[in-house]
Amino acid sequence: MATDLAPVSRIADLVTTFRPAKLFKAPPNTAYTSIDFDDSGEFMLCSRTDDTMQLFNTKAGAHAKELKSQKYGSALARFTHHSTSIIYASTKQDDGIRYLSMHDNSFIRYFRGHTGRVTSLSVSPGGDQFLSAAMDNTVKLWDTRSPNPQGQLDLESPYLTAYDPSASVIAVASPPAQALFLYDLKNYDKPPFASFDLLATEKIYAALFGQRPGEGWTAIEFSNNGKFILIATNGPGHYLIDAFSGELVHYLHRPNANPNTNNNNSASSPLRLAPGDPLPPASSYLQADTVLTPDGRYIIGGSGSPSVPGLLVWDAHEKASGKDKVLRPVAELPCTRSAAVVAYNPRFNLVASAEREAVLWVPDGDL
Repeated sequence: MATDLAPVSRIADLVTTFRPAKLFKAPPNTAYTSIDFDDSGEFMLCSRTDDTMQLFNTKAGAHAKELKSQKYGSALARFTHHSTSIIYASTKQDDGIRYLSMHDNSFIRYFRGHTGRVTSLSVSPGGDQFLSAAMDNTVKLWDTRSPNPQGQLDLESPYLTAYDPSASVIAVASPPAQALFLYDLKNYDKPPFASFDLLATEKIYAALFGQRPGEGWTAIEFSNNGKFILIATNGPGHYLIDAFSGELVHYLHRPNANPNTNNNNSASSPLRLAPGDPLPPASSYLQADTVLTPDGRYIIGGSGSPSVPGLLVWDAHEKASGKDKVLRPVAELPCTRSAAVVAYNPRFNLVASAEREAVLWVPDGDL
């Protein structure tokens, strides 16, 4: 299943040629809510709404294992840097984080301390540390080798977190405050060295496209070159901002997204919820349905509408149209399945997307 393009191929030559290559069906009335790849790129881990995590072998293009967590529930499953170990957030009984060995399906450690639903898990690119944010208005810093938090930030609604590529800066987003804060990891107990207020920016796109200010943020992500921060939403567009100045670089418009159904709790779209949204029964929140490519140039994401399946591609090097910095997609990648979560595998130049089913995408050499 994996391609041999990774060492030699430029992403610019491949990004518009991705096509679905493998489909993994799921039981009725379930949906995938997160995707992650291990460091080797060989394995993909997905959280699902039936309190399971599904492990796939991307090289073989095959399902590898089902990990059940019926007692505690599961969300935001992430690989650690140890290939057979993962962390995930509980959704039942408590608000703990569990460290699981997939080799024998046994718990290595519990990380307790949150008193509200965990909304974000970010594994450090540089070691055994990770961040968690929760609806108890805290962000906790952890080390997988200890059950106790190594530090804590107290913020209003800090629903989203991310490490920069150097693992020296952490970003925390508060969607209700419409703000993004950057901290020096070595001095996290000091005030943020930068804070970006997106209120004025969001008002522009609320007027243009019905983007709800301060709501529907699903994730934040640094580009691998450290230049950009992507603020993904479940509405009609995403924000790509300068990681140093906080100025808007592009508004990534999704032409088919409907702001009235993609970022609220309506029955027509029960699974496209942001981490801070109230959850109806048998529903779950999503990580982003967008991802930055490893070169920092392209953004691949879902259409934002279940009725319009497939993926969109934006080119950050393109000049945005007009003073409002609206960037239109440069390509549409066709598929019969909609995408609510998306991830990029840089080791093998694979894209994964999922909602009701999981799909692996590979470049089509004939295009």
